[in-house]
Amino acid sequence: MDSKIIAAVIAVWVVGVVFAVFYLVLPAEGLGYLVRIAFFHIPVAWVSVLAFLVSAAAAGQYLRTRKRKYDCLSACSAQLGLVFCLLATVSGALFAKLTWGAYWNWDPRQTTVFVLLLIYGAYLALRTAIEEEERRAAVAAVYALLACLTVPFLVFIIPRMYFSLHPEPVFNSAGKVAMEPVMLYVLLAAVGACTALYWLLLTRSVARKTPQSGKGLPI
Repeated sequence: MDSKIIAAVIAVWVVGVVFAVFYLVLPAEGLGYLVRIAFFHIPVAWVSVLAFLVSAAAAGQYLRTRKRKYDCLSACSAQLGLVFCLLATVSGALFAKLTWGAYWNWDPRQTTVFVLLLIYGAYLALRTAIEEEERRAAVAAVYALLACLTVPFLVFIIPRMYFSLHPEPVFNSAGKVAMEPVMLYVLLAAVGACTALYWLLLTRSVARKTPQSGKGLPI
């Protein structure tokens, strides 16, 4: 399918999600209409995790094959992951200001996502610091794999070990979905739209940096 058609479909999808968030999602108990921020915050947070996982997978492929296309894919995905992680941080800070009175409270989730930003910011700095291409690709690949090991701890495990002002996650400790059906469907649509947008951006980013292939992702 033509990339312009795919982009148009994703654009319509995103517009539909925005419409649903503002016209179908009802105020949540204790949060009111502030719950709408979650329909942006959760999808971008999910995509940041996905992007870091893709970066690590591509890094592993590079170390196995030594093909530069996988280094390119790893770098592009890490860059997008950092952008989406930053969006999650900003939206979380906005939610914190509106609900807790301050943009930053050093809540466990805020603290761990800050550490994650530092880790992947260092990854990009590392890539710019090494000039020799093969050495840069190899060192960056090892770093991406090690950095990815911290993601589940920083995103899922450590924040649950301490008291948090953060609202209960969609899947609570009892393993049940803590959302009304309509809200859940809209959230899933938002996650899907954000994931599709990430994949489109990743494809185009890789295609720009590997113009000789003309096929986008090397997988």
